[in-house]
Amino acid sequence: MKNKYIQVVTTISGKSGAEKIAKSLIDKRLAACVQIAGPIKSIYRWKGKIETAKEWVCVIKTRKNLYEKVEEAIKKIHPYEVPEIIAVPIAAANKDYLKWIKLNSG
Repeated sequence: MKNKYIQVVTTISGKSGAEKIAKSLIDKRLAACVQIAGPIKSIYRWKGKIETAKEWVCVIKTRKNLYEKVEEAIKKIHPYEVPEIIAVPIAAANKDYLKWIKLNSG
């Protein structure tokens, strides 16, 4: 398994945008699963000001070797100037679940 699988996280301002990202990644077989949660409240600094926004979170299950394609696909859809796109390795997981990710992405 050694870091073959990742979770990618992105946030977006609306539910419909999150669903568009999810459907695009699944349709292109760049992800096995995208979970959408929200709304959440984000507080951040942008262009020297503290901002607050309602956002939706997409948690994307995929393979590490697909990361660049996932990032590119998200950027094509995402309206933010600098979207959050963060990947973290899956350090341990149910082996059957990892097989499922492998079969359903790529």
